[in-house]
Amino acid sequence: QVQLVESGGGSVQAGGSLRLSCVASAYTYATYSMAWFRQAPGKEREGVAGINDGLSTRYADSVKGRFTISRDNDKKILYLEMNNLKPEDTAMYYCAAVWGWVRPETLLMSDEYKYWGQGTQVTVSS
Repeated sequence: QVQLVESGGGSVQAGGSLRLSCVASAYTYATYSMAWFRQAPGKEREGVAGINDGLSTRYADSVKGRFTISRDNDKKILYLEMNNLKPEDTAMYYCAAVWGWVRPETLLMSDEYKYWGQGTQVTVSS
């Protein structure tokens, strides 16, 4: 069983920045593919950014150029650097993980992932 714990959420004004972190308990963290998802009230969960164990990344069109996903395999931490935040980025953000390689084309599909964190809230005001 892999446990994921997110942190770093908060309230910022539009144009601001936040960095989310997700600490994983997996023994072989480097062999996991990881992703960030978000869900706003009344909306479906959507994939934001993903990174597989080969370090290929994929981003939702809505965040390209503003968000950066990265991972520190030694510390077993997944990051999401979020810049130029917009009110539409307001959501609960979740970290997700699955053992093994995920094709870049499907990194943002929630069905690919087995383990999920509890989420961290991001609120962006205009």
